[in-house]
Amino acid sequence: MISKRIYLDFNGSTPIASEVAGAMRPFLTRHFGNPSSPHWAGEPARRAIEHARRQVAELLQCRPEEIVFTSGGSESNNHVIKGVFFALKEKGNHIITTQIEHPAVLTPCRFLERLGAEVTYVGVDQYGRVDPKEIEKAITPRTILITVMHANNEVGTIQAIEEISRVTKERAILFHTDAAQSVGKIETKVDHLGVDLLSIAGHKLYAPKGVGALYIRRGTTIEPLIHGAGHESGRRAGTENVLLIAGLGKACEIARKYLDDAKVRDLRDRFWELLQENFGSRIVLNGHPFHRLPNTLNVSFVGQSGGEILSRLDGVAASTGAACHSGSVELSPVLRAMGISPEVGMGAIRFSLGRTTTIQELERVIQLLKATVPSQVSMD
Repeated sequence: MISKRIYLDFNGSTPIASEVAGAMRPFLTRHFGNPSSPHWAGEPARRAIEHARRQVAELLQCRPEEIVFTSGGSESNNHVIKGVFFALKEKGNHIITTQIEHPAVLTPCRFLERLGAEVTYVGVDQYGRVDPKEIEKAITPRTILITVMHANNEVGTIQAIEEISRVTKERAILFHTDAAQSVGKIETKVDHLGVDLLSIAGHKLYAPKGVGALYIRRGTTIEPLIHGAGHESGRRAGTENVLLIAGLGKACEIARKYLDDAKVRDLRDRFWELLQENFGSRIVLNGHPFHRLPNTLNVSFVGQSGGEILSRLDGVAASTGAACHSGSVELSPVLRAMGISPEVGMGAIRFSLGRTTTIQELERVIQLLKATVPSQVSMD
């Protein structure tokens, strides 16, 4: 039974890569010391953290000292949004973001609104892309932070981060991007993107859950999210989780081989071709046709329920973009912001591929879908 299972939810979480597990193993069995302890037991742990810091920095093409280790993408996002607000509240209280951000961005923004922050939630087009000009129009003299995700977790649309950064630089406004979905899939060199702050989530790039990182450009003012002792150069209190940090560092090292992976992109495109061949006008693509992650395919089976379809795809792990409650359909905020109708959005399914995905698995999913969803042939 297990051999028939097909995993197409790599945007939800990735398995831990074997090389990553190998890098973590010594910290389960031998190196138990506190990295802050100045003796022989702490030295291996301290070296491992600094090695991992360099590995992350190499992927982002930044200085190692600009990397702060966190518990994951949510903490990194919270650190940025709350940290900038508290550090710069005398300068201003206005934050700009978009309507399709992850809850780890939107919820902290709403929290800060209760403390006096003003937040502008900029809309997106039908493909889930924000217009940099709309970001520029939203800027006020009190704007202290702009936060726009690099790539959307649901539809995979990649934002024009470089264009937005030109606006933020001209106005001397801090610019953050949630890169949880893009790091390890496409290039995320911070100087090319032009960002001041960038969030990473380990379990999205074959590292463990519960670890992440935050890039903070040198000279950027930000209040710590967690106060205590002087860990992470005083930027994040708490004894570092050496085991997970070692894993994240290794994952970033090996990720450099898989950036914009042609194999995954080709499989995704072939899967889309197969879906079109078998379902024709009954299926539509959600997200940008070109500016999107190489592994992500979000489609809608028009007039169908994505949740019901998935429940009948025995052994297939994927995710939906809508939920049904008491006969009504509730679209995800992302699909709703894109202006997708309930008839289309209710049938949304996100298939996200990974390094281990095979064409045989995708062909098997097509067969299962044909047995579940009316095909184009049956409609003629």
